[in-house]
Amino acid sequence: MNLVTHDLIVIGAGPGGYVAAIRAAQLGLNVACVESEAALGGTCLRVGCIPSKALLESSARFVEVRDTLSKHGIQVTGLSLDLAGMMRRKEDIVKGLTNGVAGLFKKNGITRYEGRGCITGPGRITVEGKEDVALAAQHIIIATGSRSAPLPNVEVDGLYVGTSTDALAYDVVPGHLVVIGAGYIGLELGSVWNRLGAKVTVLEYLDRILPGMDSELAAKAQKIFEKQGMTFRLGCRVTGARKKGKGAVVDIDGADPVACDRVLLSVGRVPNTEELGLETMGIETDSRGRIVVDEHFRTSAGGFYAIGDVIPGPMLAHKAEEEGVACVENLVKGYGEVNYNAIPGIVYTHPEIASVGKTEDQLQEEGVPYRKGVFPYLANGRARCIGDTEGFVKMLAHAETDRLLGVHILGTQAGDLIAEAAVALEFDASSEDLARSTHAHPTLAEIMKEAALAVDGRAIHI
Repeated sequence: MNLVTHDLIVIGAGPGGYVAAIRAAQLGLNVACVESEAALGGTCLRVGCIPSKALLESSARFVEVRDTLSKHGIQVTGLSLDLAGMMRRKEDIVKGLTNGVAGLFKKNGITRYEGRGCITGPGRITVEGKEDVALAAQHIIIATGSRSAPLPNVEVDGLYVGTSTDALAYDVVPGHLVVIGAGYIGLELGSVWNRLGAKVTVLEYLDRILPGMDSELAAKAQKIFEKQGMTFRLGCRVTGARKKGKGAVVDIDGADPVACDRVLLSVGRVPNTEELGLETMGIETDSRGRIVVDEHFRTSAGGFYAIGDVIPGPMLAHKAEEEGVACVENLVKGYGEVNYNAIPGIVYTHPEIASVGKTEDQLQEEGVPYRKGVFPYLANGRARCIGDTEGFVKMLAHAETDRLLGVHILGTQAGDLIAEAAVALEFDASSEDLARSTHAHPTLAEIMKEAALAVDGRAIHI
């Protein structure tokens, strides 16, 4: 087997891996990227972030035409759902973006190897695929991502009981969909099928939805989702799920089983760190199978690095991208870091839910003195014009220094509005900084300004 040498090898072509590869090539390195899938882009682009957002957008427009256009004086008759057409649109978007990543590899001179990469020694990996090849490099970045977490006795068959990948490609709208897990993915895909006509029941082990997000936001969001027709059963321990006839059944501790048409298992994700040959180099992992790294993403083995879902931290595509850039810039330029306190998280339901920085729950637990400013969408002119007035912005600032600590948004376009808060946190801004900054009128961004003013008890339009 011939040995091919590069400066840097990246194992995995998801958001972390392909961004790291491109940045390294921009910095002059001879870069190779190993990916087992034919299409580049990883879970996020192929069967995660992008296809789910495509379906969320399409299903939201379906509901808009069905339920709200008449309020704008637009009357529509003969509305029908073309699910196959909706799926084709989703697939076309995914194909266009995966081809785009391939084009970026070509533009930046990155060598792509299709196959499974396995570490075989210091600076060495083998690729098993269309053509088996041995590779060598001074630096190797592990960016193999994650997969849906299993649950004991939940028998995933890919049809009646499946993961998010399966729920992105149903060929019919389920009569009754049971979602196990009330996190980001479960709520987003539950929303899609609820909008398209499915009865959706969400089973969650905890006593709240969206664990890790601000509890006030989560509680208000749950009430809105319930108004939309979704049913929640909290404090519910699922003990099993399986195909039964032409449907499925879910077993619950201390309660009657739930019969349904489809089951979506969505209880988190686990890192893809098996069968990589980590043991060959003694690369250390923690109790959850994540690779242990230092502040420069170095593993316990010299020359090996790890980023993204395979290391601790939120399993978010943009977090992986920032780590990829920081890791490579450390290698080449000697510096590069990620501010983990300024990484936003977004749930693309309707309304959207977005959060960055500390939650109010965390500040209370840590004993940090803070002030809170809240401003509702209902008091914003642009929100009224759009016809989306549910929700609010909550801004948290240190009681003594006024430095922003966290911003949490429930409302339309929250995912876009949170960017201002992320930048503010990155620059250690105060609530006064945002309050004094001019925000164009009429825009939803004015809700951010008013929430900042509310921190000091001087919101204008309420």
